[in-house]
Amino acid sequence: MPKSRSEINDSDKWAVNDMYENDASWEKSFEALRKGISAVEAFQGKLKSAAAIADFYKVSEKTELEMNKLYTYAHMKHDEDTANGNYRSMQDKIYSVCVEYDEKTAWVAPEIMEIDDETMAAFLKSQELAPYAFSIEKLLRQKKYVLSEKEERILSAAGLPLSAASEAFSALNDADMKFPSVKDGSGNDCELSHGTYSVYLRSADRELRKNAFTVYHKKYDEFSNTLTTLLQGEIRNHVFSAKSRGYKTALDAAVFGKNIDRSVYTNVIQAVHDNIHILHKYIKYRKEKLGVDTLHFYDLYVPLAEHEEIKLTYDEARSLVLDAVKPLGTQYCDVLRKGLYEERWVDIYENENKRSGAYSTGSYLTKPYILLNFNGTLDSARTLAHEAGHSMHSWFTTHTQPPTYGSYPIFLAEVASTFNEEMMNNYLLQKYDGDRKFKAYLLTSMIEDIRATLFRQTLFAEFELKLHEMAENGIPFTADLLKKEYMDLYRFYYGDELVLDDELAIEWARIPHFYYFYYVYQYATGISAAIALYRRVTTGGKQELEDYLGFLKAGNSRYPLDILRSAGVDMSKPEPITAAISYFDELLAQLQNC
Repeated sequence: MPKSRSEINDSDKWAVNDMYENDASWEKSFEALRKGISAVEAFQGKLKSAAAIADFYKVSEKTELEMNKLYTYAHMKHDEDTANGNYRSMQDKIYSVCVEYDEKTAWVAPEIMEIDDETMAAFLKSQELAPYAFSIEKLLRQKKYVLSEKEERILSAAGLPLSAASEAFSALNDADMKFPSVKDGSGNDCELSHGTYSVYLRSADRELRKNAFTVYHKKYDEFSNTLTTLLQGEIRNHVFSAKSRGYKTALDAAVFGKNIDRSVYTNVIQAVHDNIHILHKYIKYRKEKLGVDTLHFYDLYVPLAEHEEIKLTYDEARSLVLDAVKPLGTQYCDVLRKGLYEERWVDIYENENKRSGAYSTGSYLTKPYILLNFNGTLDSARTLAHEAGHSMHSWFTTHTQPPTYGSYPIFLAEVASTFNEEMMNNYLLQKYDGDRKFKAYLLTSMIEDIRATLFRQTLFAEFELKLHEMAENGIPFTADLLKKEYMDLYRFYYGDELVLDDELAIEWARIPHFYYFYYVYQYATGISAAIALYRRVTTGGKQELEDYLGFLKAGNSRYPLDILRSAGVDMSKPEPITAAISYFDELLAQLQNC
């Protein structure tokens, strides 16, 4: 049984109370926030000059900074103990205020866009608006898709009811879905849950893997009609929102605000299609290496090489991470060392009712915190390296950019974290160079990371595109139709060597990212950009390192593709995707020679 929260040493918990001394302090700031919202509302109808617009930005910026800080505290306290109703209530309260704020500021974009082009051009040249010029330019770029004040207010108010499908999926998936136990190869009963499922897929016990896969997906199939209806509701929400604003398609709506051409999305799919034989080669190798007559989905995650498990203390893990990132320079390492050792960025260990998994969080006014559930394995250390990449991206951004540009776009979110993983993996390859078994194990893990993040997420991206196109063409969703479309993609992506068990057809029903509105393709672009940057930095010199650190510092000050170009990677072209697939092939060749 995990320890209770009170049994964990304070030194092993994140310093959440550096934000607010206690819950009472949070409540006081929460009440003050409402007054701040009223101050923002007072500008309505008054954005008639550069000075007035600048004053509005200053006031709204201050309000939004406090709002984000309040939300960060509430969700972190909730994740410390998900059974604590008080923190659930606090999180719901601040989320509702965020929605309310969107409604009460729905007039802003229409009012700014009412200013004629000549006058606005003059405003943007003024000293008052210089700090906000790019933010306003981004807003004006969307002029033809911004509605009237009344319509914007309606769309903002519709946010809560339109989220019903996503919330219902989460409730069904995270709370109501219960799985029966499954048998291992010795006939023992093994508890099955979301958490244990992924563990069982890596087990050497093939009977356990098979039973877990079958039972897990059959449970989803029991709710196939409900899950189909929920997914259809969410996709229709995306289409409705896009068409309400005048976008041709939901994909256009998803990428336009980031100044990303839809070809970036389709380039990912096409580049993978053009090189799919490399994935087929790996699948064939995996089948041969496992020595099985038939390869199934439940054989895709088991390690191809056995090795004596490396156990680490947390102190050893963070020391390993710092050693791995030394090539990134003194400032990077000093800041990270201070965060991991002195400033208590990390909530280290599992406790009762703590949220599972790992993530990096925070806001402009806070430290870049990390939720971890460290279990003493090498994988936990690699997870720390990944999340530290996110947190250092946040640190450099907030310490370089003003609040307006003090976060980074989602398109770039996985780049720095995956870059750190590459640093860690290659450091480990050098550290354990003489251990052939460990090298084979690590190479398998690196290959699997690319398979899961590039190939698998591109399959998801292609399926997501099909879902939206079906909705846009008025094709109703049925469970049988979605199963067929999904299995057709699996057949193409994995080739003839993978047996497609019937249960695999329902896998789409358990993927929460299909509710995120064209999110998954960014995993594929993110890992491709990270690999390209890693290879550029580690084979380059001072300038290449400075380019990468410039990427970390850029925040939202430019469009994401422009930020990556400045760092040396052009994601508007398919070459980085193709190069990542070639890297996958190189790793496979190394594995075959182990």
